[in-house]
Amino acid sequence: MVRPSRFEGTLGRTIADSEAWFDEPPHPGADAPDVVIVLLDDTGFAQLGCYGSDIDTRHIDALAADGLQFTNFHVTPLCSPTRASLLTGRAQHAVGMRSVSNFRTGFPNQLGHITPHAATIAEVLRDEGYATFCAGKWHLAPMEQCSAAGPFDQWPLARGFDRFYGFLEGETDQFHPDLVADNHPVEPPRSSGGTEGYHLSEDLVDRLLAMISDSTGVRPDRPFFAYLPLGATHAPHQAPPEYLAKYRGRYDEGWDVVRERWFARQVELGVIREFTELAPRNPGVEPWDDLSENQQRLNARLQEAFAAFLDHADDQIGRLVDGLREMGRLDNTILVVLADNGASQEGGPFGVMHEMKFFNGIVETADTAVQRIDDIGGPHSHTNYPWGWAQTGNSPFKWYKQNTHEGGVHVPMVVHWPAGIDAAQRGAKRHQSSSPMSPTSSRPSTRCSA
Repeated sequence: MVRPSRFEGTLGRTIADSEAWFDEPPHPGADAPDVVIVLLDDTGFAQLGCYGSDIDTRHIDALAADGLQFTNFHVTPLCSPTRASLLTGRAQHAVGMRSVSNFRTGFPNQLGHITPHAATIAEVLRDEGYATFCAGKWHLAPMEQCSAAGPFDQWPLARGFDRFYGFLEGETDQFHPDLVADNHPVEPPRSSGGTEGYHLSEDLVDRLLAMISDSTGVRPDRPFFAYLPLGATHAPHQAPPEYLAKYRGRYDEGWDVVRERWFARQVELGVIREFTELAPRNPGVEPWDDLSENQQRLNARLQEAFAAFLDHADDQIGRLVDGLREMGRLDNTILVVLADNGASQEGGPFGVMHEMKFFNGIVETADTAVQRIDDIGGPHSHTNYPWGWAQTGNSPFKWYKQNTHEGGVHVPMVVHWPAGIDAAQRGAKRHQSSSPMSPTSSRPSTRCSA
């Protein structure tokens, strides 16, 4: 919103009879915190290490250990509605986003974009004097408006962000992404050897840190709001080779054994209560021991690719935290890490080498797909894992993303704010029910006791 111009001096017949007046831009105050929201995509309740898994997410785990970990946080079961609620603080139906932005129904609860009658966090904070940056996945504009021709009124820069770098669609290839900078398409950076050495998650954090550094280097007094909606861990599950190698053979035991182990660790960590019962297998999830050898080989490798992707994303979050620390901004930064919905069922019952096969009703058998097993997780695959691993990621719950059930809507959330969370409270778990539309705490005058 552009503030109306006004003149509060006086105009006389001469300069001697007049009084000058200078419009000062808004400023939120010297103690206003920076705000960073990191949004993971299709990440289930159990998939972070601090929520029970054996996937290495040490950087997010460290934020939880030094902040607050929420165990009863709820979102919508789809990405665009959650993002609309998160950025506006209002119910998705009320702001025009009951489903993904790919669809418009002709009714006000599904516009394909956030209604202009609802303000985003970026719009509100920018009006208060914050710098505002977004790097990552948008998915809050009608897809037919996401070409170089626009219109641009629902792109990030028109919804409160000073700068944007990322992709507008629901997903993109991590090695060959479709990228936009501000209001124009751009090619991803390339090394001299082509795409070798490039991964989108790394690029997004590089760009976001550069935006923050450019702003705070010139205006250290001006706080910022940074929104980092990563492509991880939405399909395609892709990671650098060293991360894929790290998890080779880790999941050969299968989803039944791994789910029981993650569930036991959730109880041990206090993420779930000791009386919690592990949900039975979802329909269509076969016992691991009943699968053929090729099915087991393929499905284990698909889970390895997911774990590598999440591990790599966690390292990029660690780089962001390190960058904020080096700039001297981390202590007074409210840093929130959460997921937009539960683990994805879009790999189908058998997993897919290319996720678009699921959306087009094409079934690929394990005997066929296993012939390309070494492509999984790399630039020549577009994989998503099968239902058995998705339910493991949503432990202890039933169902998945797209389902209005705990597996689709019950997700991890971590809040880190050294200057605002009492030292005695750090590392605590918060079990109260919460969501993007229901603030989890109020801020006292000096310290936050959320």
